[in-house]
Amino acid sequence: MTAPGPAASVPLEAPSASANPFRILRRHRSYRIFWIGQTLSLVGSWMQTMAVGWLALELSNSAFVVGLVASVGALPIVLFGMHAGALVDRGNRFRIVQATQAVFLAQACVLWLVTLSGHVTIPILLLLQFVQGVASAVEIPARQSMVIQLVGREDLQPAIALNSSGFNLARVVGPAIGGAVIGSLGIAWCFGLNAASFGAVLLGLARISSAELLAPPAGTPPTGALADVVTGGARRVTLPQVLRDTTASAADGLRYLLRPGHARDLLALVTVGAVFGGPYLTLLPVMARDQLGLDAGGYGGMLATVGVGGLLAALLVAGPISHRPRKGGVLMSAAIAFPLLLLAFAYTRHVLLAYLLLFCSGLAMIMWNALSNGMLQLMVEERYRGRLMAFYALVFVGLSQALGSLGIGAVARLIGAPAAIACCALVLLAASLVTMRRASFWRQV
Repeated sequence: MTAPGPAASVPLEAPSASANPFRILRRHRSYRIFWIGQTLSLVGSWMQTMAVGWLALELSNSAFVVGLVASVGALPIVLFGMHAGALVDRGNRFRIVQATQAVFLAQACVLWLVTLSGHVTIPILLLLQFVQGVASAVEIPARQSMVIQLVGREDLQPAIALNSSGFNLARVVGPAIGGAVIGSLGIAWCFGLNAASFGAVLLGLARISSAELLAPPAGTPPTGALADVVTGGARRVTLPQVLRDTTASAADGLRYLLRPGHARDLLALVTVGAVFGGPYLTLLPVMARDQLGLDAGGYGGMLATVGVGGLLAALLVAGPISHRPRKGGVLMSAAIAFPLLLLAFAYTRHVLLAYLLLFCSGLAMIMWNALSNGMLQLMVEERYRGRLMAFYALVFVGLSQALGSLGIGAVARLIGAPAAIACCALVLLAASLVTMRRASFWRQV
């Protein structure tokens, strides 16, 4: 018998009775404010994501450079993500989210101004993407692990799914607005509107008082230099001391997450899915222009179609699927359907069929992502939640973009975008089938 893994540490709890996916917005004022502000910000972020990809293509006319621009923002998450998770587990998650949102605001303003003035270049774009990545390395685990303080454990799974619904609602609205803005005002104003959206987030966070946040269960108290960083101690600390202590804490988190058990099995599948599944979005500008003969507006429509499917999936997970006592079968069905849909999309030259396949792939992808996120958070001990979310961000944002996007861009340069997407889909399909055969978590959660 193997040693009990993280999945054995905390039992899963039944969701609340109502099937309304928006019920927690009524029940939790602080989460309602957080969700509205975050969704508005995500609309701006999707506008910027679309605009950055199209701008990189205009400046370089290279699929490889498009992948490089997408990947450089994820590099800090790969390098410092687990260290950031260690800080999040010891610090005030709410204050960390506020500070990083301010950094996002500044980055979007600079990108807006350099593009508007005509001074934007690929090196400047890479630098600003890197700055965004540094802030994201800290903000993602802080924001994800803060959700339980806004809604409590009972509503965690539907809250995570509702976060996904906001993400995908923004994916629908953001690119559609972005395409219209590019056509009427110019690409720079996508970045200006994104900067304004971060202002909405900061205003919303200012309306949430610390007293409204539920205190997480006590974890391991910080020690050494890390204690002085997160508690404001008087002892002077140096960067090497902080790095040494956060490295030790990050290593402890990795040892915990990689112990034999359900969490490790699910994380392995999530990692393969992030590296080989998500990066197909990086090549959508190339597919839109070269495979389907579309312009920037058509590319925005493709992103929006993925978002419509994802929005439906998130609402299903937050609503009726939250009542299923066993959700693992749904997760594995989505994990198998997603690469099959990508295979079909890779070689279609019919615009309407491409949109249908993108809708279905968005539905399968987000159903898989939302369920795996919620399951993992309920599998681990509270004191490791920040490091879990840092690892989740490392694979879903860091490895997906730094390794997956750069890799798929390089492969597309050699064999073409359709063949690159098809190769990734085959790897993901094989991983899903192997997991279904060898792992048992999906039968028990």
